[in-house]
Amino acid sequence: MLAIDQRESMRAMLAEKQSAPVTDQQLVDFKIAGLRALTPHASAVLIDHQFAWKPAIAGKVVAQGCGLISAADHFTASGDEIVGDSRIDENVDPAQVAKDGGVALKLLVIYRPDEPAEPRVAMVDAFVAKCKAAGLISLIEPVSRKPRDGRAYDLNDGILLAAKELGSRGADIYKAEVPLHGAGSEAEVRSQCEKLTSLIASPWVVLSSGVAPDQFPTAVEWACKGGASGFLAGRAVWRGVIGSENVEAALQADAVTRMKRLCDVVDRVAG
Repeated sequence: MLAIDQRESMRAMLAEKQSAPVTDQQLVDFKIAGLRALTPHASAVLIDHQFAWKPAIAGKVVAQGCGLISAADHFTASGDEIVGDSRIDENVDPAQVAKDGGVALKLLVIYRPDEPAEPRVAMVDAFVAKCKAAGLISLIEPVSRKPRDGRAYDLNDGILLAAKELGSRGADIYKAEVPLHGAGSEAEVRSQCEKLTSLIASPWVVLSSGVAPDQFPTAVEWACKGGASGFLAGRAVWRGVIGSENVEAALQADAVTRMKRLCDVVDRVAG
């Protein structure tokens, strides 16, 4: 599955390639081009409402047979983090998402070891209930972040603790960071993925943030061997295209190749 719901983080990526401020229209144009090029190769695509949902629906740019997943989270920055906090976006109407042809909603959840579990659990429970009421698949994306109080911190512990806390709250799909961000040995990464599998009651997939794009296919393979069902990723597919003079050509030459390779890995290992 393809993710193209990045918002201010995508703006930051574009800003690295130009001196002028990045406009909202640049984000829309890049997202629409990515949807046209990549959704023919994806089983589903995750789209944000802030920039891309309405243009994608109106323009019919998503390939037939590619399921529509709507981001249903609102992000706020915090300190040096572009996404420091996340909450349910009440402006996203599940009934309208279904009317537009959407099949699922996604909620990103920030896990910090120094913050209480109760608000996170309550938010996930409310989100799952909202999806069920609308007849939509619920997809949660807990991400491990550093504590605000400065205590010692281990990213991988956070990935596992988030899964322990939220992996059995009724969500239909769990989207997890690759354990160790794929930087360990195969045995180490697979062992951590097996722990995730034991903690998550639903099918789960990996995201690509934190993993080098060229390493991500291997990380996906190891994750699937450890129990994952596939991937829902964006950066590892299209980040290398950002800043290209001819985005459409670069998407075909680079991003489509990466997407196909990832799909081949999942078909071979988890299919």
